[in-house]
Amino acid sequence: MIVAGLQIAAALYLVAGLAAWLGVLLRATRITRASVGLLVAAAAVHGFTFVGFHFESSPPPLTDLPAAVSLMSWIAALALLVFLRRARLTALIGLVAPAAFVGSFFAALRFPHSPTEPLVGTASSWPHLHVILASTGLALLGLACGAGFAFLAVDRALKRRRPVRSRWPSLEALDRVNRATLGLGFLLLSLGVVTGMLWVDSETGSVWTGTPHETWSALAWAVYAVLFAVRFGGRQRGRRAALAAVAGFVFLFFAVIGVGLLA
Repeated sequence: MIVAGLQIAAALYLVAGLAAWLGVLLRATRITRASVGLLVAAAAVHGFTFVGFHFESSPPPLTDLPAAVSLMSWIAALALLVFLRRARLTALIGLVAPAAFVGSFFAALRFPHSPTEPLVGTASSWPHLHVILASTGLALLGLACGAGFAFLAVDRALKRRRPVRSRWPSLEALDRVNRATLGLGFLLLSLGVVTGMLWVDSETGSVWTGTPHETWSALAWAVYAVLFAVRFGGRQRGRRAALAAVAGFVFLFFAVIGVGLLA
């Protein structure tokens, strides 16, 4: 049930992304609207897979890397749908939907096998709280990265006096998305780090064990702490903020997901 749901969601995400790009390139309103509907359908199917966890004889814990990646992809899609209600950002579906496709498809391939044994038993609530907060933070920071990437593309086209497709969001809208998702994403990521330390402390009696995951996650948090301070304290915006969002998420993704895969 879970694998089938993830595969269907992955297919819908992929089609939504393709439809979004076609809508932008062809300036076709109907195709653009269809991409939104497809994203809604994909997120709905994806959400039902988490409900399906409760009907499995041995459901995967959220601490399992594929489950966490799947959750992060789903939350990113939901966050974009929320922003779509406030601004014309349908072009971002062309960036977020393919990423959600990769996350859900990766989870479908790896389920039900877990690459690592969970650190804790099901009695503790810290693991799930940690994964939910951290995954939500990662998803929002990933959305900030997407908005930053789109900002750089549109800004470069404008500077070279190339025509910008009308379906692309304005630079102001992309900068606002970048700012909002960076602020909330860093807050939730910080809470995820704190709950992760409490999780480890409840199992080992120490908030720090020095594992590669802990070390790289701490480095990534420190990088984002600097980006957060510069963005809000120094009132950074525009191209520099977009570059920082992209570079920061690349490092964060390697620190959290890449190190987990290598381990």
